[in-house]
Amino acid sequence: MAAMRQVLFVQGGGAGTYDEWDGRLVDSLRRELGDGWEVRYPRMPGEDDPDPAAWSAAIRGEMTLMDDGVVVVGHSVGGTILAGMIGDGTMGGSGPIGDATMGGSGPIGDATMGGSRPVGDGGTVGVGVPERRLGGIVLIAAPFVEGPELPPDVPVHVFHGLADETIPPGHAEAYGKAIPHAGVSLLPDRDHQLGDDLSEVARVISGW
Repeated sequence: MAAMRQVLFVQGGGAGTYDEWDGRLVDSLRRELGDGWEVRYPRMPGEDDPDPAAWSAAIRGEMTLMDDGVVVVGHSVGGTILAGMIGDGTMGGSGPIGDATMGGSGPIGDATMGGSRPVGDGGTVGVGVPERRLGGIVLIAAPFVEGPELPPDVPVHVFHGLADETIPPGHAEAYGKAIPHAGVSLLPDRDHQLGDDLSEVARVISGW
Protein backbone atom coordinates (compact mmCIF):
# COMPACT_ATOMS: atom_id res chain seq x y z
CA MET A 1 0.00 0.00 0.00
CA ALA A 2 1.34 3.42 -0.94
CA ALA A 3 2.25 5.71 1.93
CA MET A 4 -0.11 8.58 2.63
CA ARG A 5 1.24 11.86 1.31
CA GLN A 6 1.00 15.08 3.27
CA VAL A 7 0.07 18.70 2.67
CA LEU A 8 0.62 21.52 5.14
CA PHE A 9 -1.83 24.36 4.48
CA VAL A 10 -0.97 27.77 5.97
CA GLN A 11 -3.97 30.06 6.28
CA GLY A 12 -4.27 33.71 5.34
CA GLY A 13 -4.57 36.59 7.78
CA GLY A 14 -7.56 38.53 9.05
CA ALA A 15 -10.06 38.08 11.85
CA GLY A 16 -12.16 34.96 11.35
CA THR A 17 -10.12 33.67 8.41
CA TYR A 18 -9.39 30.24 9.87
CA ASP A 19 -13.00 29.36 10.68
CA GLU A 20 -15.01 31.44 8.22
CA TRP A 21 -12.91 31.53 5.06
CA ASP A 22 -9.87 29.33 4.59
CA GLY A 23 -11.50 26.30 6.15
CA ARG A 24 -13.58 26.08 2.98
CA LEU A 25 -10.42 26.05 0.89
CA VAL A 26 -9.05 23.18 2.93
CA ASP A 27 -12.33 21.28 2.63
CA SER A 28 -12.14 21.66 -1.15
CA LEU A 29 -8.51 20.55 -1.27
CA ARG A 30 -9.19 17.48 0.86
CA ARG A 31 -12.15 16.54 -1.28
CA GLU A 32 -10.29 17.00 -4.56
CA LEU A 33 -7.13 15.18 -3.45
CA GLY A 34 -9.13 12.29 -2.06
CA ASP A 35 -7.87 9.29 -0.16
CA GLY A 36 -4.15 8.90 0.19
CA TRP A 37 -3.58 12.50 1.23
CA GLU A 38 -3.44 14.07 4.67
CA VAL A 39 -4.06 17.83 4.64
CA ARG A 40 -2.95 19.43 7.88
CA TYR A 41 -4.47 22.84 8.64
CA PRO A 42 -3.08 24.43 11.80
CA ARG A 43 -4.54 27.59 13.31
CA MET A 44 -1.98 30.39 13.15
CA PRO A 45 -1.54 32.67 16.17
CA GLY A 46 -2.99 36.18 16.03
CA GLU A 47 -4.64 35.81 12.64
CA ASP A 48 -6.15 39.31 12.86
CA ASP A 49 -2.65 40.85 12.91
CA PRO A 50 -0.17 38.27 11.56
CA ASP A 51 3.30 38.37 13.07
CA PRO A 52 5.81 36.64 10.77
CA ALA A 53 8.01 35.52 13.67
CA ALA A 54 5.10 33.95 15.54
CA TRP A 55 3.76 32.28 12.41
CA SER A 56 7.23 30.98 11.54
CA ALA A 57 7.54 29.40 14.97
CA ALA A 58 4.11 27.79 14.62
CA ILE A 59 4.93 26.38 11.19
CA ARG A 60 8.26 25.08 12.43
CA GLY A 61 6.37 23.16 15.10
CA GLU A 62 4.03 21.73 12.49
CA MET A 63 6.97 20.50 10.44
CA THR A 64 7.91 18.11 13.23
CA LEU A 65 4.72 16.22 12.33
CA MET A 66 5.47 16.05 8.61
CA ASP A 67 7.33 13.48 6.52
CA ASP A 68 9.73 13.93 3.64
CA GLY A 69 7.90 14.93 0.48
CA VAL A 70 5.41 17.21 2.22
CA VAL A 71 3.78 19.78 -0.06
CA VAL A 72 3.44 23.20 1.56
CA VAL A 73 0.56 25.48 0.56
CA GLY A 74 0.17 29.09 1.67
CA HIS A 75 -2.87 31.31 1.12
CA SER A 76 -2.59 35.10 0.98
CA VAL A 77 -0.21 36.41 3.67
CA GLY A 78 0.39 32.81 4.73
CA GLY A 79 1.91 32.20 1.32
CA THR A 80 4.09 35.28 1.59
CA ILE A 81 5.42 34.24 4.98
CA LEU A 82 5.94 30.66 3.83
CA ALA A 83 7.84 31.67 0.69
CA GLY A 84 10.00 34.05 2.69
CA MET A 85 10.90 31.38 5.22
CA ILE A 86 11.79 28.84 2.58
CA GLY A 87 13.75 31.37 0.60
CA ASP A 88 15.91 32.79 3.35
CA GLY A 89 15.86 30.04 5.95
CA THR A 90 14.93 32.40 8.78
CA MET A 91 12.45 30.17 10.50
CA GLY A 92 13.96 31.09 13.82
CA GLY A 93 17.46 30.87 12.40
CA SER A 94 20.11 33.54 12.22
CA GLY A 95 22.75 32.40 9.78
CA PRO A 96 23.17 32.31 6.00
CA ILE A 97 21.18 29.67 4.16
CA GLY A 98 22.32 28.38 0.81
CA ASP A 99 19.08 26.83 -0.41
CA ALA A 100 15.51 25.95 0.59
CA THR A 101 15.47 25.62 4.35
CA MET A 102 13.11 26.38 7.18
CA GLY A 103 14.41 26.61 10.69
CA GLY A 104 18.13 26.74 10.00
CA SER A 105 20.83 28.83 11.55
CA GLY A 106 23.80 27.76 9.46
CA PRO A 107 24.66 27.05 5.84
CA ILE A 108 22.53 24.34 4.29
CA GLY A 109 23.30 22.68 1.00
CA ASP A 110 20.01 21.22 -0.18
CA ALA A 111 16.24 21.64 -0.07
CA THR A 112 15.39 20.91 3.53
CA MET A 113 13.23 22.32 6.29
CA GLY A 114 14.76 22.45 9.73
CA GLY A 115 18.31 22.12 10.90
CA SER A 116 21.23 24.24 11.94
CA ARG A 117 24.22 22.62 10.25
CA PRO A 118 25.04 21.17 6.84
CA VAL A 119 22.68 18.30 6.15
CA GLY A 120 22.48 15.27 3.94
CA ASP A 121 22.62 12.42 6.43
CA GLY A 122 18.90 12.39 7.24
CA GLY A 123 19.53 13.25 10.89
CA THR A 124 17.60 15.50 13.22
CA VAL A 125 19.30 18.83 13.75
CA GLY A 126 18.58 22.31 15.06
CA VAL A 127 16.11 22.82 17.87
CA GLY A 128 14.41 19.48 17.59
CA VAL A 129 13.13 20.09 14.07
CA PRO A 130 13.81 17.12 11.78
CA GLU A 131 14.96 17.78 8.24
CA ARG A 132 12.18 17.70 5.70
CA ARG A 133 12.57 17.55 1.95
CA LEU A 134 9.79 19.42 0.20
CA GLY A 135 7.60 17.77 -2.40
CA GLY A 136 6.32 21.09 -3.73
CA ILE A 137 5.39 24.67 -2.91
CA VAL A 138 2.01 26.27 -3.72
CA LEU A 139 1.24 29.97 -3.28
CA ILE A 140 -2.40 31.08 -3.53
CA ALA A 141 -3.25 34.79 -3.88
CA ALA A 142 -0.06 35.66 -2.03
CA PRO A 143 1.10 39.29 -1.81
CA PHE A 144 4.47 39.73 -3.48
CA VAL A 145 6.96 41.48 -1.21
CA GLU A 146 10.27 40.48 -2.74
CA GLY A 147 11.50 37.67 -4.89
CA PRO A 148 12.17 34.62 -2.70
CA GLU A 149 15.05 32.40 -3.78
CA LEU A 150 13.23 29.09 -3.86
CA PRO A 151 15.08 25.84 -4.66
CA PRO A 152 15.14 25.03 -8.39
CA ASP A 153 14.73 21.31 -7.72
CA VAL A 154 11.42 21.73 -5.86
CA PRO A 155 8.30 22.39 -7.97
CA VAL A 156 6.52 25.69 -7.37
CA HIS A 157 3.09 26.79 -8.57
CA VAL A 158 1.38 30.14 -8.05
CA PHE A 159 -2.40 30.51 -8.30
CA HIS A 160 -4.36 33.76 -8.41
CA GLY A 161 -7.91 34.71 -9.28
CA LEU A 162 -8.28 37.39 -11.94
CA ALA A 163 -11.28 38.77 -10.01
CA ASP A 164 -9.28 39.13 -6.78
CA GLU A 165 -10.07 42.58 -5.36
CA THR A 166 -7.96 42.02 -2.24
CA ILE A 167 -4.56 41.26 -3.81
CA PRO A 168 -4.23 42.24 -7.49
CA PRO A 169 -3.29 39.42 -9.89
CA GLY A 170 -0.12 41.28 -10.80
CA HIS A 171 1.39 39.87 -7.61
CA ALA A 172 1.25 36.38 -9.14
CA GLU A 173 2.94 37.64 -12.28
CA ALA A 174 5.68 39.16 -10.11
CA TYR A 175 6.24 35.79 -8.44
CA GLY A 176 6.45 34.18 -11.87
CA LYS A 177 9.17 36.59 -12.94
CA ALA A 178 11.09 36.19 -9.67
CA ILE A 179 10.89 32.38 -9.64
CA PRO A 180 11.82 31.21 -13.16
CA HIS A 181 10.79 27.59 -12.66
CA ALA A 182 7.40 28.42 -11.11
CA GLY A 183 4.15 27.64 -12.84
CA VAL A 184 1.58 30.44 -12.74
CA SER A 185 -2.17 29.97 -13.12
CA LEU A 186 -4.37 33.07 -13.42
CA LEU A 187 -7.94 31.87 -13.03
CA PRO A 188 -10.78 33.84 -14.68
CA ASP A 189 -13.77 34.91 -12.57
CA ARG A 190 -12.12 33.74 -9.35
CA ASP A 191 -11.78 35.93 -6.28
CA HIS A 192 -9.27 36.04 -3.42
CA GLN A 193 -10.64 32.72 -2.18
CA LEU A 194 -10.64 31.20 -5.69
CA GLY A 195 -14.39 30.69 -5.29
CA ASP A 196 -13.69 28.13 -2.55
CA ASP A 197 -12.57 25.79 -5.33
CA LEU A 198 -9.08 24.31 -5.20
CA SER A 199 -9.61 21.70 -7.91
CA GLU A 200 -6.83 23.19 -10.07
CA VAL A 201 -4.52 23.25 -7.07
CA ALA A 202 -5.26 19.60 -6.32
CA ARG A 203 -4.55 18.57 -9.90
CA VAL A 204 -1.13 20.21 -9.80
CA ILE A 205 -0.25 18.71 -6.42
CA SER A 206 -1.39 15.25 -7.52
CA GLY A 207 0.97 15.46 -10.48
CA TRP A 208 4.06 16.07 -8.35
